[in-house]
Amino acid sequence: MSMHLKKFVLAVSALLATAGAFALDAAAAKALASKSACLACHAADKKIVGPSYQDVAAKHKGQADALEKVAARIKSGGSGIYGTVPMPPQPALKDEELKLLAAWVLAGAPDK
Repeated sequence: MSMHLKKFVLAVSALLATAGAFALDAAAAKALASKSACLACHAADKKIVGPSYQDVAAKHKGQADALEKVAARIKSGGSGIYGTVPMPPQPALKDEELKLLAAWVLAGAPDK
């Protein structure tokens, strides 16, 4: 198993083992966001085409179902929440990958 895959598996395991907490491997999440073309439209701290990840985190702060909502939005895509430009769906991502990305976004997309 490659080192990257091991890190990803560990990050997902930690994420699933912590109810309500956002334990994650930021490097694995950022690599997945890059691979999935998320970073073409989003940045951690500024609006590009879509909102900054920090804006998304602020919008969902304190919501018990934030992880599920953001993961579902990543999977289905859509528009209207942050403007009229549609976000393309990511239906090929596995549930664990969606949760990893959602946790990373809700943490403000940290580098570490």
